[in-house]
Amino acid sequence: MRFGMFSAVAATAHCDVPCGVYDPAQARIEAESVKAIQEKYQANEDPVFRTRAIMIKDQRAELVKHHLWVLWTDYFKAPHFEKYPQLHELFNKATKQAGASGARGSMDPAEGQKLLDYIAEIDKIFWETKAAA
Repeated sequence: MRFGMFSAVAATAHCDVPCGVYDPAQARIEAESVKAIQEKYQANEDPVFRTRAIMIKDQRAELVKHHLWVLWTDYFKAPHFEKYPQLHELFNKATKQAGASGARGSMDPAEGQKLLDYIAEIDKIFWETKAAA
């Protein structure tokens, strides 16, 4: 694409420019929303509310996966995976827990809590790596 004497180059990142700002809090907040919706669903018998709750919970669970993938693929580097050999498996379990076989596929708040527990483990490692940098 060309605009006068300037040309545009397309680039992709988790934000508009590669900012280098990462934080598991984004995934945690969305996971907290998943669990809260699961709890509200259990406490409400209205079918319209329940349908809406399922749709919103599914959207939030997808956002959890997105934020986890950004951390997994963009923030964590080979030295992190060497120091924390469980990290790949932890991310795999966490993203699956956010998916159809876990919190996204269930209205049980216990599944939302499992997701939060995985994110808490990732968060601990993340902040250890930030402190070491």
